[in-house]
Amino acid sequence: MIVNILRFSFRDGTTEEEKAEVLAAMRRTSTVESAAFGVVGQDLGDPAEGFTHTYCAGVEDLAALERYLYDPVHLEGDFTILPRLARLSAVRLSDDLDPGLGERILAMHLKKVATYPEWGRLLDAIPDVRVSTEA
Repeated sequence: MIVNILRFSFRDGTTEEEKAEVLAAMRRTSTVESAAFGVVGQDLGDPAEGFTHTYCAGVEDLAALERYLYDPVHLEGDFTILPRLARLSAVRLSDDLDPGLGERILAMHLKKVATYPEWGRLLDAIPDVRVSTEA
């Protein structure tokens, strides 16, 4: 199982309607065929860290992750979600102990950026982004 946890907060000026659109897009993404599970809601961590919401989704393996990354629902959702985020902290973890797993996941991410450069630009435009990969 590969799990992706995204803690985030919205940009200043994001309306309640826009926030609802983002959360709805995340909920749709968390229910695509390749996702084993998904949860979207309030962040219950330390408020001083500045995160207001969390998205968590799990996929069974690398093949499912690739389907998840390129699922049309996921791709469409990102163009609604990413422009509205001010902070994003991503943690990936897995019960697969293969020491090369993190590198393969990073390669998949870089391939997606190369395939969809606008998607990469949207990620780069988030003012505060932190990503870690643990296997």
